[in-house]
Amino acid sequence: MSVTAIIAAAGSGERFGAGIPKALIQLADRTLLEHAVASLAPVVDQLIISAPGGYEQQISELLGEGITVVTGGATRSASVRNALAVATGQYVLVHDAARALASTDLARAVINALKSGESAVVPAVSVVDTIKVVGTGNYVESTLDRASVVSIQTPQGFLTSALREAHSAGGDATDDGALIEANGGKVKIIAGEDRALKITTAADLHTALAFLGFDSTYRSGIGSDAHAFGVGRELWLAGLFWPDQDGVDGHSDGDVAAHAICDALFAATALGDLGSNFGTDHPQYAGASGVQLLQETLVIITTAGYSISNITVQIIANRPKIGTRRAEAIAVISSALGGADVSLSATTTDGLGLTGEGKGIAAIASALVFKR
Repeated sequence: MSVTAIIAAAGSGERFGAGIPKALIQLADRTLLEHAVASLAPVVDQLIISAPGGYEQQISELLGEGITVVTGGATRSASVRNALAVATGQYVLVHDAARALASTDLARAVINALKSGESAVVPAVSVVDTIKVVGTGNYVESTLDRASVVSIQTPQGFLTSALREAHSAGGDATDDGALIEANGGKVKIIAGEDRALKITTAADLHTALAFLGFDSTYRSGIGSDAHAFGVGRELWLAGLFWPDQDGVDGHSDGDVAAHAICDALFAATALGDLGSNFGTDHPQYAGASGVQLLQETLVIITTAGYSISNITVQIIANRPKIGTRRAEAIAVISSALGGADVSLSATTTDGLGLTGEGKGIAAIASALVFKR
């Protein structure tokens, strides 16, 4: 009586405007897809992901061994059919990656209903709004009795043979229960849950964060740092070593970009500043790298219950030229901050001040965080 789970994850995420598939959008500490997998893995024997074309390897690497990845189709139903072709379980759960927070308990309830004799089981929640049918000219044709109307969720469960038969005609539907109905089958409704909401917009992400225990109020901070060029110092900037460039004086390695980011994070979280956490009265940080300070800052703010939404840093200097290594610097900073979104820019001051006169380097950073 083995169970296969299919996660439909081939959606484009176009309404987010993220430029990546919806299943790979980040929700707190992991992607929507990883949340969905974590919920289903404890109660199924086989996991199959229908992935967007071109993302199969990336998703395989993200999820690791033991999970089958197939290429999704042009429609949701086509994606499910591609996954069904390699399903081995007597029962199958079909789940949407967009309903990332549906719980393990909900999946278990669906499976239990199947094992009690049902061939198709669908979770649902009551509709609280008044539902009207709209016809030609945008006029109301009728008002439905909301007591008899429910909002359907996933994971949905089926006898694998019954779902294969329902899909054999090649039809398309927004949920697999509808294909069972069209094939003359009976679909059992069980109680769904509020946390199994479908995440399709940025507002839905805020709601999902609340279910994960995050405060939806964001907090911002600004940080800055500047150092003069020194004699015999290596230049470390934005987490990178810059050969054949003069370094700057400082207690640590003088990485003004990393220091400004640390200051911005401490300001956003009200956890002191760069000096109070890593200053000269902390001898263990003499010569410390900017990457080390970023990593330790992440530990400090995470321990206090904060997570990073995004980081912006601007380097102000005549030299070095940042553009050729911008992507490399962003990758290093992001990695040091646990994969946070980072943007980096550079500018000069038209000959004015410390940086404009070529006497040093400065940086300004902003941080956006939210609290668990």
